[in-house]
Amino acid sequence: MSSPPRTAAALAGRGAAATPTLIWTALIVVYLLWGSTYLAIRIAVETLPPLTSAALRFAVAAVVLAVVLRLRRGPGALRVDRRQLGSAALIGVLLLAGGNGLVVLAESGPSGVAVPSGIAALLVATVPLLVVLLRSANGDRPPVWTFAGVTLGFVGLVLLVLPAGGSDAVPLVGALTVVAGAVSWSVGSFLSGRIRMPADPFVATVYEMVAGALVLAVVAAGRGELRDFHPAEVSTRSWLALGYLMVAGSLVAFTAYVWLLHNAPISLVSTYAYVNPAVAVALGALLVAEPITPQVLLGGAVIVAGVALVVSMERPRRPGAVSRSGAARAGDRR
Repeated sequence: MSSPPRTAAALAGRGAAATPTLIWTALIVVYLLWGSTYLAIRIAVETLPPLTSAALRFAVAAVVLAVVLRLRRGPGALRVDRRQLGSAALIGVLLLAGGNGLVVLAESGPSGVAVPSGIAALLVATVPLLVVLLRSANGDRPPVWTFAGVTLGFVGLVLLVLPAGGSDAVPLVGALTVVAGAVSWSVGSFLSGRIRMPADPFVATVYEMVAGALVLAVVAAGRGELRDFHPAEVSTRSWLALGYLMVAGSLVAFTAYVWLLHNAPISLVSTYAYVNPAVAVALGALLVAEPITPQVLLGGAVIVAGVALVVSMERPRRPGAVSRSGAARAGDRR
């Protein structure tokens, strides 16, 4: 398999042939890279201010993506009208400042306060369940089995965050912070398919990341993060993790995901929603010894089962039909 950067470059080409090998290569890239971003966030915030790190991540990724689009497509590559710009900015604030920013905050802090990366991934996995509820509130009527999956997923959520004794208990405040981030992400995902966005998802992502980075920077300044930020005090380990988030999470995996939306059945692409948490839990346990308690195993398994049921009940779309709501969910991992 090609290295991730070369794979991303190949996928960015509009003429890339959608062979089964390339489709599965792209899926593996999304599975592994997005699944690993939760651990990378935890490592980055060890010595980086949380919201400052998130703002840097999306600002740099936006600049790189904008430059690539400008070089590949010419001077008008990023041209959008005011309404499209406002819509992209709104979605960026909901997805990146609200969704990702709250997850980063929840993963920061001392042991016992910070949410382990694997737990954060399991909680974020409830996003497809929340989107179903938003669709229902808007008049959509998903199948009965979809609602069964939603119910199952939320039972798993309760099991996961249920207070338990011992040092390995899930921090309740941090867990609720992640859930709030998932709600923000879900609202952004839901709205992105219902408002006038830039037609090109890559262009939309540039403006989403710029808006998200600006809001994150303002909130970080309000919290005093910029005043207390001294780059010389940041560990090499944290800088490398931040670089990994910029390149692997925000650029490479997103490129692979958007290509998949054009070239693979949405029912297959959507499997990332329940594979990513499994990858995150495994990496957290293997690389930083995050505990996997019976409560985590039970609650996580029930959440993943509920998400898998919801994803399997979604009506498959034809390859080539890109969903903005689906593409929007890519920004965090993003």
